[in-house]
Amino acid sequence: MSDKQSTARGFSRTAAHYTVYGMWNSGNCYKVRLALEQLQLSYAWVEINSAGGETRNPEFLAKNPNGKVPLLELPDGKYLSESNAITIYLAEGGRLWPTDRWQRAQALQWMFFEQYSHEPYIAVARFIMKYLPADHPRRQELPQLHARGYQALGVMEKHLQQHRFFSGAAYGVADISLFAYTHCAEEGGFDLSAYQAVRDWFERVRAQPGFIALSSQATRFQVHA
Repeated sequence: MSDKQSTARGFSRTAAHYTVYGMWNSGNCYKVRLALEQLQLSYAWVEINSAGGETRNPEFLAKNPNGKVPLLELPDGKYLSESNAITIYLAEGGRLWPTDRWQRAQALQWMFFEQYSHEPYIAVARFIMKYLPADHPRRQELPQLHARGYQALGVMEKHLQQHRFFSGAAYGVADISLFAYTHCAEEGGFDLSAYQAVRDWFERVRAQPGFIALSSQATRFQVHA
């Protein structure tokens, strides 16, 4: 997108508060985009072609030595990686981060759960089924990924049968964290028909102010560099 186009839509990369380096189709990057939109924070989006090696070139590695997206650039030039760390940083002091100490700990508990017991199975299965050829050797991983992913979904279902959200009394960053890959789990071969509480939670998340879909690129501050 040109500078002229950016100005015509009312924003520019230099005027944006934050810059996000990410991939539109990544659930982890979606967490950051959803948090920014719901918190109404200005940002520029720089699309990174991870498959094309753009996270491994010297320029990007100077920003994030781990060579992964999403990556948040702060106005002062600092860089922050890891999707859940970024969303917590953005949400601090706002409506998406609990004020109660116990509820903050509960939110963190679910975000750690997402990274250790959920994302490695549900997100990886989605990647294999959505982006790799049907005859790819990694398809052999799917039975184990599905077994572990269903375990995670069962834990979520049990919680949601008694609670409306994962972030405490109200919607927040733990819900963003878990929604990102759960709502598209069917793309990884998961059948969600038996998880009524999870599917009801999907609708509560979608009803939140400022919600945008994973597939949406109609964000308020989007800039392709």
